[in-house]
Amino acid sequence: MQYLILFLLFLVLELLYFKIADQYNIIDKPNSRSSHTSITLRGGGIIFPIAIIIAFLMGYVDWSVMLAVVLVAVVSFIDDIKPLSQLPRFLSHVIAAVLIFYELNLFSEPLWLLPILLVLLIGWVNAFNFMDGINGITVLYALSAIAGFSLLEFNQDYLPLLITMALSCIVFGIFNIRKKAKTFAGDVGSISMALFLGYFMIKTIIESGQPAFILFFSVYGIDAGITILTRIKKRENIFQPHRSHLYQYLANEMGLSHILVSCIYAVFQMGLNIFLVYSYANGKLTLTIAIGILIILSIIYMICRQLIVRRMVLNNS
Repeated sequence: MQYLILFLLFLVLELLYFKIADQYNIIDKPNSRSSHTSITLRGGGIIFPIAIIIAFLMGYVDWSVMLAVVLVAVVSFIDDIKPLSQLPRFLSHVIAAVLIFYELNLFSEPLWLLPILLVLLIGWVNAFNFMDGINGITVLYALSAIAGFSLLEFNQDYLPLLITMALSCIVFGIFNIRKKAKTFAGDVGSISMALFLGYFMIKTIIESGQPAFILFFSVYGIDAGITILTRIKKRENIFQPHRSHLYQYLANEMGLSHILVSCIYAVFQMGLNIFLVYSYANGKLTLTIAIGILIILSIIYMICRQLIVRRMVLNNS
C-alpha cells in the first residue's frame, strides 16, 4: 500500500512541476544537434531528487547521500534554466562525491584509492548525462540498473530505497517514454540519477567484494567511452553537444524509433545484469570473466558503429 501511495505522490508532484515549468517557460528548444524536433518541458527528472528526499524522510537512505544528490540536482536545475560555467558544476560533483565517500566509509581506505574513485564516479555521472539524448533511454536504462541491484541477495535490505527510486522512474517514464515526449529529464534528472546509481554501484562492489558488477553500467560505459575517444581523436570538444553516439546514429541517421533504441539498450543491459547475478550466485563470476565480457562487448560495439558509419557515408555520397 505504501508504494501505491508513493507512486501517486510522485505522479501529483510531477504534474505540479509541469504547471510550474509551463508557467516559467522551462523548456527545451530543438537545435541542429538535438534528437527531438519540438519544444518540450525540461527538468521532469526533478522527480528523482524529490524521491531521494522522500526516501530520506522515510529512513531508507542516509542524510549524506540525500544531500549529495540534492546538491548536484540544485546546481543542475539552475544550469537547465540558465547555463552555468563548468566550475560550479564540477565543484558540486566533487562535494557530492566526498559525501558519498563519507557515507561508504571510504576515508578509512588507502588514500591512493580515493582519487581513482573520484575520477570514476565523476566520469560516470558525466557519461550518463551525455547519454541522455533520446526519449526513454535514461529512465529505461536506470530501471535496468535498479532491477539488477535489486536481484542481488545482499541488497535485499535496501529494497525500499530501490523500489522508491524505481517508482520515480516509472512516473517520469509515463511522460517521457513516448514518440513525442511531454518532458525531458534535464541535467537535474540525469545527473542526480547518475550519482545515485554510482553510489549504489560502489556500495554493491564493497558489499560483494566483486568489481565485476561494474558491468551493470557496461552498455552506457562502452558507448560513452568509445565515443569520447573517437571525438578526442578528431580533436573535437568533448563537452560540446553532438550526435555521434551509437544510439544517436541509430535513432537519427538510421531512422529507428527512439523508444525502440532505448529498449534495445535497456533490454541488452538487463540481460547482461541477469547473467552477472546468476553467475555470482553460483560462484562463477570472476574478474577475468568480466574483462572478457567487456572486451567482447567493445568489439561488437565497434563493429556495429563502423558498419553504421560506413552506411551513413554511402548514403551521403
